[in-house]
Amino acid sequence: MSDALLIKISADQIRSLDLAPLTGMAAAEPSGLLQLEDRLELQLDWPRAADDPRELSEVSECRLWSLRADACYPWLPLVLQRSSGQLARHVAMVVPHRFSRSEGLRFDDDALSLWISHRLFVLDDWGQQHQLQLRGRLAQMAAVLGFSVEPGFWPVA
Repeated sequence: MSDALLIKISADQIRSLDLAPLTGMAAAEPSGLLQLEDRLELQLDWPRAADDPRELSEVSECRLWSLRADACYPWLPLVLQRSSGQLARHVAMVVPHRFSRSEGLRFDDDALSLWISHRLFVLDDWGQQHQLQLRGRLAQMAAVLGFSVEPGFWPVA
């Protein structure tokens, strides 16, 4: 894997729902975006008091920014780093979950299943529109979230 691509999102950008840090990627050709697969790291710079125990995915402003990014750039989960937890953190921003010290991050099963199914359909269609075969990559992305994608899941193209 190539070096990570770090994009910093400031508190002001989060507050104003400004997606400008992602516009350079959004302007790339879809095949160029795929070269960034599993490389993107988003650093949300949100100030918190030292005694604030919340994770970023529990901060409503950060969640709203992430929801907007997820809606405007549906390919975002495909390019987020998987091994470092970036993909899981992003999904935690957009899918109901709970966190416990003993169990870690626990997604609402139905919500996660709907989100991942929706994302797989959207990205498969996006890939087909751009003559890109993504099903293998999408299955890998889903596997990081605990899903196995059976061949019968996909609509016949």
